[in-house]
Amino acid sequence: MEQNIKLKFVEEKDIKQWWEKKYGSQSDLNWMQYNGPYFKDPVQTWEEFYDSNKAKAINNPMRKLILYNDEIVGEVSAYWEDGKLKQWLEVGIVLFDSNSWGHGIGTIALRQWIIEMFELFSYLPHIGFTTWSGNIGMEIIGDKLGMTKEGVIRKVRYWENKYYDSIKYGILRNEI
Repeated sequence: MEQNIKLKFVEEKDIKQWWEKKYGSQSDLNWMQYNGPYFKDPVQTWEEFYDSNKAKAINNPMRKLILYNDEIVGEVSAYWEDGKLKQWLEVGIVLFDSNSWGHGIGTIALRQWIIEMFELFSYLPHIGFTTWSGNIGMEIIGDKLGMTKEGVIRKVRYWENKYYDSIKYGILRNEI
């Protein structure tokens, strides 16, 4: 299966299909229930998505599309938790179609992404991600990748009248 999962730079020709898979007619939007739903991010229209991604996503080494059997199924991203210092890198992953969950695609894609980020930023000793206790799938991925649960901030994510924990996972370069 691993050979069927690839990370791809975003090209302008991909943006419409990316939107269709993420928000459009090809999306079930279930991913929004797990990707920080407490932030209440809106479903973007095609125009909003295009305008926000045409400049910042195309050929950006900090964001790629996940392809499974040459079809867009998700995206990976990276950002600097410490801003301009660029010493603390966090990564993220979203699989858009809930039918693709639980098959190892996210684990393989995130492993590829972490390796790529360690190669791109050869000085970094650590890469991590943040999730919440309502997203068991991300906790499973972190565990499968051999990541360490480095922090739990209890009862700080409020969603649907309930508090959840914020959870940080990390891995060192020599642990991948």
